[in-house]
Amino acid sequence: MRAKIESESGVVAHDIYGLTEISGPGVAGDCGCGGLHVWEDHYYPEIVDPETLQPLPDGEQGELVFTTLDRFGTPMVRYRTRDLTRLRPGVCPHCGRTMRVMDRVSARSDDMLIIHGVNVFPSQIETALLRIPEIAPHYQIVLTPTETLDLFEIKVELTPEAFSDNIRALETLRKRVLAAIKQIIGLTPKIILVEPNTLPRSEGKIKRVIDNRRK
Repeated sequence: MRAKIESESGVVAHDIYGLTEISGPGVAGDCGCGGLHVWEDHYYPEIVDPETLQPLPDGEQGELVFTTLDRFGTPMVRYRTRDLTRLRPGVCPHCGRTMRVMDRVSARSDDMLIIHGVNVFPSQIETALLRIPEIAPHYQIVLTPTETLDLFEIKVELTPEAFSDNIRALETLRKRVLAAIKQIIGLTPKIILVEPNTLPRSEGKIKRVIDNRRK
């Protein structure tokens, strides 16, 4: 998605990480090194095991935790972000800064789904879909209980260019989507291709998962 924005607009895109509870945007920013420098003069980052909450050393993936250093009215001490990432120590080879770099967030600890005994993150589904140009970046995971295994469906939206009434072409595309997702998560969901602009949009956080097992 970032590459598409850059190619179509002619600008260089940079990631900025932030969260409302800490300060909004500006907690970390990328310099082009593939990660984001945490501004450690304002925010002290830690990585903890999301289950035990024990600190993990730099280089290991876990949940990102922040303590504010210069926020006096409403300080946050070891605030759990639920974002999964890792911290890289040392001097940045790209820009020379010494503030630690956090990897781009790979998933959220509270987004994890257990499907057929396998831990699955929605971000893994998104990663697979973004590799297929005929697929729009809009999807919805639907989980429904049955008497045996839970029904695992993924509704995937086509781009306007890929949408057609050619059944053979659509079936070939559906199999490509299935193969891309199976390669990442090791499961075989039911793939449902839907028309462009079919899946819900939101100006806030989009509801990607409908888990009917929790009702």
